[in-house]
Amino acid sequence: MRGAIVAAICAVMIGAPLVMSGNLWAKLPPPTEEAKAAAAAKAAKAAEAAKKDAELLSKSMDVTAEQYKKMQAAKAKGGPAMATPTAAKK
Repeated sequence: MRGAIVAAICAVMIGAPLVMSGNLWAKLPPPTEEAKAAAAAKAAKAAEAAKKDAELLSKSMDVTAEQYKKMQAAKAKGGPAMATPTAAKK
């Protein structure tokens, strides 16, 4: 009796997804011309934003590198280095 119940549960657990997977193979209708144009515009906008972000990142990296070089040069000369923040004492 117990084996029959286990077999029935296994059959349901394996069979149900197989039966329901038929819907997964359904095809969507092709996109309309408006949808294609909207997708192209969205892709162009995303590409422009990515280009702008890359330029901003490059500029900030250049600024950081220049600050580092100045700090290292000041340390090498023995001059005052940039102030470093200290933890607040209680």
